[in-house]
Amino acid sequence: MDFSLNQEQEMFRGFVRKYLNDVGQTKVAREFIKGDTKALQSVFSGLAELGCMGITISEEYGGLGLEALDLVPVFEEIGKVILPGAYLETMALAVPLLEKYGSEGQKEKYLTDIASGSRSITLAWLEPKKDYNPDEIECWARLDGDDLIIDGIKTLVPDGDLVDTILLLVRTDEGKEGDGLSLVLLDRTNETVIKVQQCIDETRHLTELTFTNVRISKEQLLGSINQGWPILQGGLLYLNAALSSMMVGGMERVVDMATDYATIRKQFGQPIGRFQAIKHRIADMKMDLEAARSLSHYANWALENDYEDREGAIHSARSFSTEAFIRIASQNIQIHGGIGFTEEIDCHLYLKRARFFENYLGSTQHNNEQVALALGW
Repeated sequence: MDFSLNQEQEMFRGFVRKYLNDVGQTKVAREFIKGDTKALQSVFSGLAELGCMGITISEEYGGLGLEALDLVPVFEEIGKVILPGAYLETMALAVPLLEKYGSEGQKEKYLTDIASGSRSITLAWLEPKKDYNPDEIECWARLDGDDLIIDGIKTLVPDGDLVDTILLLVRTDEGKEGDGLSLVLLDRTNETVIKVQQCIDETRHLTELTFTNVRISKEQLLGSINQGWPILQGGLLYLNAALSSMMVGGMERVVDMATDYATIRKQFGQPIGRFQAIKHRIADMKMDLEAARSLSHYANWALENDYEDREGAIHSARSFSTEAFIRIASQNIQIHGGIGFTEEIDCHLYLKRARFFENYLGSTQHNNEQVALALGW
């Protein structure tokens, strides 16, 4: 069983890496923190020209018609440079759901735009003072003839002020354990009140969206009405597999940073990397990285091939990668010493991104429980 990347995928990684190096690696993230979003838009235009926006989109809609494993090198390279934006939510959630459940009109409109780089999509799930429990969804979309009227508030929406479309989890009927929930595609309009929230990771925007009598066509439903919860759970498999790859990319860059610094930083007349305490710590970081990489590659391979243990593999990769990323990013700061706490170098960017993902769309405990369920425990 070989679930490693093939020669073509590694070659494409090289093109993406060169492009991201040319635009300054983490320079885009640092400019984004200062409020410059134009540089990010330019980067996404360049990624679209490379074909990164259409990898898993069908050829008839302007894509390449490839599979989940072909996204792995792109997510790893994006993770290395802490690229802002909703590439993850667009390519690893919206695209697979549109391909599977979208109407012909939705595919023609959204997939074509995504492939060209002119549209990005995020997910609005959480509501104020609530968690990811489906029973707590109170944002309603009530039927009114051929329209839906949306009322409610969504919070902690990633990049809700930057994307073009919001994939909105709403209640369309009473129900428990996910019954009565639907997914709708809402194009951003002036009717939606957007409030930017504080986020530990300054390279990601979190927003609160308020909907008051927002009227959209019933044709904006993704899939069947009242079937949004099982559709979303299937989409989260794609997202968590991709997210584990993105975290692997971040971990690889952190290990490289720690190794480089341990080589050039001298103490008592020799590089600190020669000291056992530092040497063993970096070795542990490398082991965490390679374990996460193997889990991530297998998770994406199992997803692409619809393997029987794909759910357990994906949640295992997500859980381990999340904890390993936090652990490695924290150790990197310790190895850098006092300078590791400053904003002049990149150490803090990776720890903040790791903490951002810690509870993103589910905690580590939740993913461990999903692993247990997949194993039949």
